[in-house]
Amino acid sequence: MPYVSTPDGAEIFYQDYGQGKPVLLSHGWPLSSEAWAYELKVLADAGYRAIAHDRRGHGRSSRTSGGNDMDTYARDLASLVEQLDLTDLTVVGHSTGGGEVVRYAAQHGKGRVTKVVTVGAVPPVMVKSASNPEGTPIEVFDGIREGVLRDRSQFYQDLSETFFGANREGSTISQGLRDDFWRQGMLAELQAAYDCVAVFSETDFTEDLKALDVPILIAHGDDDQIVPIAAAAYKSIDLVKLGTLKVYPGAPHGISGSYQEELIKDVLAFIAD
Repeated sequence: MPYVSTPDGAEIFYQDYGQGKPVLLSHGWPLSSEAWAYELKVLADAGYRAIAHDRRGHGRSSRTSGGNDMDTYARDLASLVEQLDLTDLTVVGHSTGGGEVVRYAAQHGKGRVTKVVTVGAVPPVMVKSASNPEGTPIEVFDGIREGVLRDRSQFYQDLSETFFGANREGSTISQGLRDDFWRQGMLAELQAAYDCVAVFSETDFTEDLKALDVPILIAHGDDDQIVPIAAAAYKSIDLVKLGTLKVYPGAPHGISGSYQEELIKDVLAFIAD
C-alpha cells in the first residue's frame, strides 16, 4: 500500500487513482480516505488524478504519540504533496478536512495549489465566544470528548444520525451508510480522535482564509447539524478574496445521495479549465 513519510517519522497512507490534473481530498473527523470512495472514482473517470489520504491517527496512517494539531496536519499534507510533486493542484476538504486544506493552501501551497474547495467545513472557527456568538458552545465539544473517551463505539453510532440527518422527517439515509461511518470511526486511534475534537472546534482559520489568493468554492448544506452554516460558510465567504458560496437546501453534514451527486457536479465544473 502507498505511504509517504513525514519529517517526524509518521507514515501517511494515501489512495491514488487516474491521471491528469491532481485533485487531493481531505476527510472529516473521525473518518478516513474511504469517505471519498465515490468522489475518487468519479474524478478519476472524469480524467483527473484523484488522491485521498488518511490523516495521522486515522485509518491506515501512523498512530503517533503527538502531532494531533492543525499545523501538523497541514505539514503532513505538504509532505504528501511534495513527495508526489503535485502542481496545478485542487485541494478539497470536508469538515475538519476543510480546515486542513485551507491552512495547507494558505501556509504551504503557494506555487502548487490553484483552487480550493471546502464542504461543510469548520472555518473560520467553530467554538462560541464573545467574538463568535453564532458558534457552538464549548460544552457541546466537551460532550463529544466524553462520548469518545467512555464509549466511542456507541457514540459513533449515535453521531451518525445527526451527521447524515437521519433524524429528519423523510430521510432516506440507509443503515449501511451509518454503519460505514461507525466502521471508519472505529479505525481512528482513541488519542487522535479525542485530541482532534479541540483541533476542529478551537482552531481559528480567519487569517488563513484571508491569505488565500486562489479561487475557493465554499459548499455547505443549510441543514448541517454538525457544523452550522451560520458560523461557518456564511462567515468564511466574507473573509476570502476569490470565493464562491454554494448552499445546498436541506443538505446535512454528511455527503450522500442527491447531495453528493449535485456536489460532485459542482466541483467538476469549478475545477474545469
